[in-house]
Amino acid sequence: MVEPKEWLEFGQKFHGHKCPAMPMGLRVGAAAMNALGVERAKDGQIIAFADLGEDHCATCFADGLQVIMGTTSGKGNLKKTHKGKWAVTVVDKATGRAVRVTPKAEAMMANKKTSFFKDYREKGIPASKVPDEIVEPLVLNVMNTPEEKLLNVSEIFNYDLEAKPHSFSSFVCEECGEMTVMEYGRVKGDKKVCMDCAAK
Repeated sequence: MVEPKEWLEFGQKFHGHKCPAMPMGLRVGAAAMNALGVERAKDGQIIAFADLGEDHCATCFADGLQVIMGTTSGKGNLKKTHKGKWAVTVVDKATGRAVRVTPKAEAMMANKKTSFFKDYREKGIPASKVPDEIVEPLVLNVMNTPEEKLLNVSEIFNYDLEAKPHSFSSFVCEECGEMTVMEYGRVKGDKKVCMDCAAK
């Protein structure tokens, strides 16, 4: 069993500040891994499809997922679906088995009614500037609330993944001189160029 409390300290260092959303990502990721019976991804063994978007509150949730599941932007096994939700679908690549985990709406709404959001975050104050006595109770609440009161965990289901190997082909753009992945290259006149130079 994956224990999210074991990842809290590292998660906060990785993330850069205390908030309730990153720990929620730890809880959600742990619940998904435990439901599937999988280990943290050293490579791309599991893929997380996070329904987060951009520029909305609590996207810090994604860092909790990265930390606990090893589904990282660098490895390419954390993918945003840009739906503006805090759900994640986690897929075990070896078996095609998947699970969807979401924080309960009432838990998320309760967090949004606290001083952390109302008196600080909604007024544009960075999370790192919120006093510890305001944010720490929220972190502890997320980490200590029983799973059945905090999360919705779906039944296991099958998920068809399109197999797509990593590309190792690249070239040097003939205009800017930067390395470019072959599949992103363009032809400009008689030159092989990157997308940026092709657009100029």
